[in-house]
Amino acid sequence: MFHSIPLKRLLQCLNPKPITTMLLKPTFNLSSYFFLKTLNKPQYFRSLKPLIPITQFNFPIPKQTHQLYTTAVATAVDDGATLVSDHRSIIINQHLKMTGKEKRARRDSPAGKLLYILGRCSKDNNVEEALRLYDEALIDNTPMNVEHYNKFLYLCSSSDSELYLDRGFEIYKNMDSNGTVPNEATFTTMARIAAAKEDPEMAFSLVKRMKEGCGISPRLRSYVPALSGFCKKGLADKAYEVDCYMIENGVAAEEEELAMLLRVSIEVKRVNKVYKMLQRLRGSVRQVSGETADLIEDWFRCECAASVGEVKWDVAKVKDAVVKGGGGWHGQGWLGNGKWNVTRTEMDETGVCQSCGEKLVSVDIDPMETENFARSLSKLACERETRNDFLLFQDWLQRYGPFDAVVDGANLGHIKSNYFDFNQLKNAVNLTRKLSPSKKLPLVILHSGRVKGQNVGNTKNKMTLQHWKESHALYVTPQGSNDDWYWLYAAINSKCLLVTNDEMRDHLFALLGTSFFPRWKEKHQVRLSVSRDGLKFHMPPPYSIVIQESEQGSWHIPTVIGDDFETRRQWVCANRLKR
Repeated sequence: MFHSIPLKRLLQCLNPKPITTMLLKPTFNLSSYFFLKTLNKPQYFRSLKPLIPITQFNFPIPKQTHQLYTTAVATAVDDGATLVSDHRSIIINQHLKMTGKEKRARRDSPAGKLLYILGRCSKDNNVEEALRLYDEALIDNTPMNVEHYNKFLYLCSSSDSELYLDRGFEIYKNMDSNGTVPNEATFTTMARIAAAKEDPEMAFSLVKRMKEGCGISPRLRSYVPALSGFCKKGLADKAYEVDCYMIENGVAAEEEELAMLLRVSIEVKRVNKVYKMLQRLRGSVRQVSGETADLIEDWFRCECAASVGEVKWDVAKVKDAVVKGGGGWHGQGWLGNGKWNVTRTEMDETGVCQSCGEKLVSVDIDPMETENFARSLSKLACERETRNDFLLFQDWLQRYGPFDAVVDGANLGHIKSNYFDFNQLKNAVNLTRKLSPSKKLPLVILHSGRVKGQNVGNTKNKMTLQHWKESHALYVTPQGSNDDWYWLYAAINSKCLLVTNDEMRDHLFALLGTSFFPRWKEKHQVRLSVSRDGLKFHMPPPYSIVIQESEQGSWHIPTVIGDDFETRRQWVCANRLKR
């Protein structure tokens, strides 16, 4: 049947692009009979998926596989089967499994061996050996895909040698001429090579090509070479152009990138841009590193900073802007004139600056933000947890909440030891209850494994557990669940204090991906420490630990130095010298 298909008909079924640029998941040693028999089953045709570029695989392409695939696809189309297409062609991926022999064949192929040795070269940063292997592969016509090329390019980019950087361009050009489809890592590495050659313009053009020419969304790391290159050259307008392109494409600059823009703005005396970058640091970073704090101090001490600022301003307009912004900033530009007094200082417990005597404020959180965040958290938790389990918890919370405080039981049971101490948890719960104006028990969240056997201990502790249950102050999360979702949602939903020493910095909390979370945590998290006198509470500060700009034009910038409840945080205080 297959030999009767006209060649013209066969070619019509395929995209004009060479089929050698695409490939099924490996099908080595697969007989023609079995392959075609599989194709003729309707249930398999319903699962046909778009072809994946060969550049994603690290094995050579047997000619017989291409021939077999081409013939089979043509026949499938001729028989009227439905194919799912994507730009070029189609692929069956899910139903063909590689045997151990096939995996060994792939690993032991010239391409597989090359990739393995390149991995060792990357680990040892051996550029010279990698380039020798590259030249050898060209001579031997060893098949190479994007993974091979990316390893070569990465090693070239990690070197300061002009020779190796030039070889990087040569490899990229060869990759392009061979029709190997680049990915985000390819463009990012080439941008780094371009920046190392002091050509940020080329680095930026590569990012544009990635986005506009190939439809690949650049990541933050993709923009950094161009942004850094322009900033180092003092080309502020070009750096701002990269920054605008990032914003347009939904990529948020982080502290390092904002510090680059701040530095170049200071160097070229763009005072309005300096102001804007400080506001962006306030909005997204909140607390700065020691290096960024040094840079900000340099700005306030320079002649340019002393000469800029409104002598007379609309007090009512500034005050209104502060209220609309929730407090802590106004965004109306530099206020005042003359030299700045710049010091490193601390805040007392009420938020009074120990240098200038100004009192910091607590920045408001929009109630609507809290509601929206609670909904987002609920949706994410339902996706990550067994949906019915979390929905049952929400129903329970609606029935017995809200609470004045939520206790992370597992965390508080481990404050001073590696093993779970129920008595310690009990003491923490009793102390938390005293914080409540109504003296109501807090909600204790415990995993099911914590309320069994030796974790609880004696009969008295079991009676305590029973009392919490009867008081609807204990929720036991089911087996296989992550109790972090439960105590966090309960605290946000109840708009109450959360008692835990968990810093909430791991992967789970990174999923929240919002600036709201650190602001909420700052206002609601209660930490505990152990002293000779017993457990000690560390309440949320009555002021916000964020860059603050006062109505009089002074600035207070918190650093991450002392970012724990045992050490006093360092602040940069900048206010105009009084005459």
